[in-house]
Amino acid sequence: MKKILTVLLICTLTLFAFTDSDLDGVDDTVDKCPNTPITDLVDANGCSIKSLITNERYDIIFGLSYSELNYRLNEKTDTYTTSFQADYYRDDFSFQFSTSYYTSSDSAGYDSNGMNDTTIAAYYRFKPLPSLSINGGIGVMLPTYKSDLGNNNTDYTLSLNGSYSIKKINLFVGYSHTLIGDDDINDGTIAISYQNTDAYSFGTGYYFTPKLYSSISYYRSDSIYKGVEAIRNVSIYAFYSIDSHWFTTASYARGMSDSTSDNYIAMRVGYYF
Repeated sequence: MKKILTVLLICTLTLFAFTDSDLDGVDDTVDKCPNTPITDLVDANGCSIKSLITNERYDIIFGLSYSELNYRLNEKTDTYTTSFQADYYRDDFSFQFSTSYYTSSDSAGYDSNGMNDTTIAAYYRFKPLPSLSINGGIGVMLPTYKSDLGNNNTDYTLSLNGSYSIKKINLFVGYSHTLIGDDDINDGTIAISYQNTDAYSFGTGYYFTPKLYSSISYYRSDSIYKGVEAIRNVSIYAFYSIDSHWFTTASYARGMSDSTSDNYIAMRVGYYF
């Protein structure tokens, strides 16, 4: 009986000899960083090395736009487009899904409404400087657009964007290269040749308040059709945060080439989770 009591006493003394108030696995007597969050990994001194909590959020965005050109058909026609976009952000990674539905004026030989291509993309952001952010991305454009010619295939896009902030001013540039997978057509009555495209943009923005941001930019992109003038426009963009969840954007673009819509207007409403 004495042996049992002695063992219990030793175990009790041993348990009470180790005190870990912040539950980080380091005894309070040697813990140089007391009260570390329970979600942090710590070193032998009890100091945080890395948080196990990730910066994770989602959003969904609904939009409506008007254009005086159907870019898939390269025809001057009033086109209304409704769009849906969903984004997922985790630390420096982000993923995007976007799709849209268009309604155009009647065009001989083509449907006046239907789905555009659907895009799935992934991005990674890195910050070589506190005020400099660079984003690289890769995207797949699924052929949900129904072509009467039966030649619409999957396209692939690579992109690189940079943003530099100086107090309330933001400078940005962007570049993308798209591998067009559509098949060329030449059946004696219709001849269509496609090409890979390069696009770039640059501009400047300003944070008027923490909730309001606006920018002006220039955009140029090759047409997906060989022999067609490049798409060029100047646009104005505005972002407004309504509250911690809801936000809205508005944009207007003025065409600078015959292959571009003279006027383009878009409104979008989004919700953060």
